[in-house]
Amino acid sequence: MAKRISQETFDDVVRENITEFDMDPEEAVKEAVQQFESQAWLKCLILQKAFPNNLCLPRVDLTNIVKTRPKASACGDQGPKHEILQTLDALQKSLGSAAPQEAAEYLVSFSEQCQGQVASRYLAAQKGAYPVVLSACHQALAEDQGFLVKSLNALAALTDGQPDLLDAKGLQLLVATLKEHVAVAEVTCSGLRCIRHVCLKHEQNRQNLVKAGILPLLTGAIERHSCRADVVKEACSAMRIMTFDDDIRVPFGHAHDHAKMIVQENKGLKILIEAAKAFPDNPALLGELCGTLSRLAVRNEFCQEIVDLGGLNIMVTLLADYVDHQELVRQVLGALRAIAGNDDVKDAIVSAGGTDFIVMAMTRHLSSPQICEQSCAALCMVALRKPDNSRVIVEGGGALAALQAMKTHPKQVSVQKQACLLIRNLVARTQAFSQPILDMGAERLIIEARAKHRECDDVAKAALRDLGCKVELRELWTGEKGNLAL
Repeated sequence: MAKRISQETFDDVVRENITEFDMDPEEAVKEAVQQFESQAWLKCLILQKAFPNNLCLPRVDLTNIVKTRPKASACGDQGPKHEILQTLDALQKSLGSAAPQEAAEYLVSFSEQCQGQVASRYLAAQKGAYPVVLSACHQALAEDQGFLVKSLNALAALTDGQPDLLDAKGLQLLVATLKEHVAVAEVTCSGLRCIRHVCLKHEQNRQNLVKAGILPLLTGAIERHSCRADVVKEACSAMRIMTFDDDIRVPFGHAHDHAKMIVQENKGLKILIEAAKAFPDNPALLGELCGTLSRLAVRNEFCQEIVDLGGLNIMVTLLADYVDHQELVRQVLGALRAIAGNDDVKDAIVSAGGTDFIVMAMTRHLSSPQICEQSCAALCMVALRKPDNSRVIVEGGGALAALQAMKTHPKQVSVQKQACLLIRNLVARTQAFSQPILDMGAERLIIEARAKHRECDDVAKAALRDLGCKVELRELWTGEKGNLAL
């Protein structure tokens, strides 16, 4: 585990380099970074000599350190402080003196300093920025909507990567804001951004917000502002995060339950597909919509509903029209992979020509491991338990494209694994395809994948077995009593 130091400790070293060694500020900061990293290496060497069998990570974590020299404030009534803290002090004073114009300017400055600067917003949070910004949001409710937007933007910037900052008062404020200002697109967009930031990697915040009624507000925002791409995009992102299970601090989350609630109680699928129809020329937004649909396709009937609502036709059309738009293609492939969990949808994808477009996308973006992985995974799902679909895929060049992906990305375990799974599904129920696929060089590529990647061992053996290749299948335990030999 990397060692962390405080901002004060780092600033003291920078100050010492300037005063004691007559360095300029930029040089002093650079030297301070090198000092801490060198100390970590030295400590590691000492530990390795004392404990030669122990592994040591020679690293010090400076991610959350602002690597600039603190400056004196403009008014001169305080000691040197980092710019973000000076802005925070000024914001707090302007809020206390009821100067909304000044406060609005400081909110904008604060947001700009937090955005894209992890260390600055971390330092601000450590020095009590959250209650100040939350106070600005509460005060903004009595001011004009422009001030409210700036306050919410500051809150979103501060909580980006710091969802633990949200408390009960903040949660109530966000829900109330989205309810009371639902007709104002700018306020809604800023509020949704806050929701997205406080829910990412934080299961408790997600559950608390769902209990507070956030899901109908997300779908309602899309319906109300169906012509505003920015609002729809933020609502989609927030909705998708509600279905994540990304908080390592909890044993399991409510991702599946949240997805069901969005679909069954809030007409989520219909709203998303209607939104996709409204923005045919916005690939960035269409990618967000497809990504959200893939997160909601968690049940057999949901997959079929997406097809019935016209979602499949939209996805196939997007692959045809935007095949060169890499990120959109990746999202569409993920959505096709998700809905292909339904056996009837597998056939619908083939009937719509979806497999041909998937192969075309993989061939066009062969250099992208993400697209190769998603393409193989989507074809793998379509071929599962469906020999007729396997024939269409093989005749359409799917097997050859998958093997080309294995050749192109030998170090990408995800690509190798999904390609092995695809080959296995193609031949599992149709042995006639084995020899043509072997003639393409499949055996050598699968053996190499198995040798390089432990994660591929089982799927590679399954593929080799169903291809008719010689493979050792060890029986680890027969269930008989007696001594066990490892």
